[in-house]
Amino acid sequence: MKKAIISVVGKDSVGIIAGVCTYLAEHQINILDISQTIVQEYFNMMMIVDTSASTVPFETITGDLEKLGLSIGVSIKCQREEIFTAMHRI
Repeated sequence: MKKAIISVVGKDSVGIIAGVCTYLAEHQINILDISQTIVQEYFNMMMIVDTSASTVPFETITGDLEKLGLSIGVSIKCQREEIFTAMHRI
């Protein structure tokens, strides 16, 4: 399994979750866990996904998600699980 962490942050609007989930489904990326919250008018979502069934290179996925975020008015970042874990180790 190739896990990645996706974070989505920005002003809340209709279609954020739909846009991200549609991209993931179209590229055979499975959502393993998802958490989302809205604080006042700000949207925050974190997903753990499995990219092992995708035929798209990881670098393309990260770039596509960043572009998607720009088009829907949020910031989307995607990191490999091992990088995320190493960055947040105490």
